[in-house]
Amino acid sequence: MSQPGAPEPVQPVPSTADEALAAARSRFEVLDPAGNPAPLHVAEFDIGFLVHAVMPPPPPGTQAPLGGSHMVISKSDGAVTYVPNFPPDSAIDLYRSMRRTNNG
Repeated sequence: MSQPGAPEPVQPVPSTADEALAAARSRFEVLDPAGNPAPLHVAEFDIGFLVHAVMPPPPPGTQAPLGGSHMVISKSDGAVTYVPNFPPDSAIDLYRSMRRTNNG
């Protein structure tokens, strides 16, 4: 389920959000607007862990930069998948849809 060029599956497969965060730190680094590593947050859901950067709000009168991605680590096999930088619930829904499509 991982994308071409994606990191190898996470092994051992994380069983908690803390384990997923530790595994993601070496594979997923997002820089904030000042060029520093952004803090990462993990949202656990039924079939995986969504890892996303927590960015500071943009200055007043400006728009947040577009683009980027979130990382999902599968609970079943540790596979790493990248999904677009959607709000977390939408990114999780997209991941579920991708899994259904790829698993028949």
